Amino acid sequence: MNRGFSTLSLSLLALSMLLGSVAQAEITAVDAVVIEALQKTPDRDNGKRLYYACAVCHTPEGWGSPSGYYPQIAGQHRSVLLKQLADIYKGNRDNPTMSPFTTSLFKLGSQALADLAAYIEALPMVPNNSLGMGGDGLVSGKKLYEDNCQNCHEANGEGKAAEFYPRIHGQHFRYLQRQMVWIKNGKRRNSDKEMVEQVHNFSYADIDAVSDYVSRMKPEQSRLADHLDWRNPDFRAGFKTVPRE
Repeated sequence: MNRGFSTLSLSLLALSMLLGSVAQAEITAVDAVVIEALQKTPDRDNGKRLYYACAVCHTPEGWGSPSGYYPQIAGQHRSVLLKQLADIYKGNRDNPTMSPFTTSLFKLGSQALADLAAYIEALPMVPNNSLGMGGDGLVSGKKLYEDNCQNCHEANGEGKAAEFYPRIHGQHFRYLQRQMVWIKNGKRRNSDKEMVEQVHNFSYADIDAVSDYVSRMKPEQSRLADHLDWRNPDFRAGFKTVPRE
């Protein structure tokens, strides 16, 4: 278990960042399950079984789709994974496809959530995520990132597990771009308030530029799959995914 999680579980920050817009009693119950999950010792085998449903869209490797319709989730901080699952479950993030899965997971309780999040976090990340167009926009993208994003997402996009800030390095360009457009337009309602204010002031050209720049950030080599055609050995060759181009 990440040693930061024990501190996190005692922090009011952990609860405040998980707060949604539904009744306080439900918020407290959901948040308590997430905080409890962060303190559990994960069962990898159970996490693998639970991940089977996720793999249909996110792929067995957790790499999502190059089109960005499905994000890469492999290697993501388990605290971030749990927060997003909680936000979808509470209705604080609109995702009709994911909603039935989160309902089932929260019925299973904190141990199941811990198992699944730990399994996903341990998956090696895609070594060749899709990129933007490149060119002159990368200069402005770099400045926009350093001025607006780096404080929370860190210099190389590694995020902050203890504060629920996600890894964004190695993410597909189109996914980054779409999420920022949704933040700007108010569709992505569970984003950090400071980020909402920043992105609201971005032009669509700014969004393209910073998304392109971030898509080129590479995680450390140890977090990447060791070759481009790596396949998750936990899944048989006949497993079918749902591709979206």
